[in-house]
Amino acid sequence: MHKYQAILFDLDGTLLPMDTETFARAYFGALARELADFGIPQEALIGAIWGGTKAMMSNDGSRLNADVFWDTFTAATGVDRAAIEPRCDRFYTTGFHAARAATAPNALAAEAVRIAREKAEKVVLATNPLFPMEGQTTRLSWLGLSPADFDLVTCYSTDRFCKPNPTYFADVCRRIGVAPGQCLMIGNDEAEDMACARAAGMDAWLVTDCRIPCPGNPWQGPCGTFDELLTLLKSL
Repeated sequence: MHKYQAILFDLDGTLLPMDTETFARAYFGALARELADFGIPQEALIGAIWGGTKAMMSNDGSRLNADVFWDTFTAATGVDRAAIEPRCDRFYTTGFHAARAATAPNALAAEAVRIAREKAEKVVLATNPLFPMEGQTTRLSWLGLSPADFDLVTCYSTDRFCKPNPTYFADVCRRIGVAPGQCLMIGNDEAEDMACARAAGMDAWLVTDCRIPCPGNPWQGPCGTFDELLTLLKSL
């Protein structure tokens, strides 16, 4: 009998090492180049993306994150969703690869997922669902992984909540049919991963390599390097 029925992994800064701000600059620059012919000034484009992202993170569950994003984006830019969304989807399979330079390799990521699959019935990529599935797939490919390695990958076209709303984790549990108390969440963000998962009733383990602290609510629970995470997973 395994200790957990489900093991959940964050992606950015956990499986995929990165500095979030550096990555965001590379990502936005590449996306701006892809969408240049729509005539949106780069500053306005980035502002509209951030506005849509903030709207998704405040989603109350009444709509899919994708619909919340595009309603906010099109209101800010005046660009029709039907015209620009296919271009963005294409970007996430092509030009988005330029942002890989703002990440670091992690030869242990695939091994961690493999061990998790031996130790739990379900393994979830619990990355904040702010990207379409194409964006999740591309970032996973930089680690030698794919959505097929997980029982569930959250993305903006299937999800209605975002971290740090604990309802995000409650919804994941509903979809995989596992109670929160039977789940372990592994992440690098003290607020979005640790506090959020614990508030949902999960156990949580903080990867410290690219740790994002929460000064107002510092994580006091179990933590360690990615190397130490592998030791933990093997012990479950």
